[in-house]
Amino acid sequence: MVESRRDSLIAAAAALLDQGGPAAVTLREVGRTAGVSHNAPYKHFADKDALLAAVAGRELDQLARVARARAGATPQPSAKALMTGYVAWALRYPERFKLTFGRWTREEPELAATAAAAHSMLLSAVATAQAQGDLPPGDPERLAGLLQALAHGAADLALSGHLSESGKGRAGPADLVADLFDYLRLAAAEKASQAPVSIGAAGSRHHSDSEPS
Repeated sequence: MVESRRDSLIAAAAALLDQGGPAAVTLREVGRTAGVSHNAPYKHFADKDALLAAVAGRELDQLARVARARAGATPQPSAKALMTGYVAWALRYPERFKLTFGRWTREEPELAATAAAAHSMLLSAVATAQAQGDLPPGDPERLAGLLQALAHGAADLALSGHLSESGKGRAGPADLVADLFDYLRLAAAEKASQAPVSIGAAGSRHHSDSEPS
């Protein structure tokens, strides 16, 4: 597929971001890097913030595309695969990670729509894992928040030098993601093994399973 001028400008901005953070991204330099006139970016983006929002939106979209591709024939990527992919991306592209999940000072509709779609994918994966018994029951929104908070925090700590397999934590971000899913799967299994309890007519507690006399 032929890359559009807008796409080439976003790619150039992402490359500059990787090299020097947001400060390195100027519309003039983006135009030069993309091989177009310094005025060309202004035909597609109102200002630098709009361009950076487009970079962040592209990152979220590509994360989703990669996750779907890796899922293969399955209907959707698993929650574990999404979080594992998340930390791998964060470690590979730290500046893109910081930009995408940093604080935005104004509403960017295109980025907001892409972020909502990404969040919806995670919620759906969490609900599916709950239905399959791989994650414990509860509010999928809250559980998704727990998963992302662990993945995000682990990646941030690793990038800051406070988490590594050979140092602090004795683990990398992907290891902690795997640990969390293991713990949650055990919690789900324990929940499922607990026999339902009902209250008898006389107020005594009765287990649904037969009990030895």
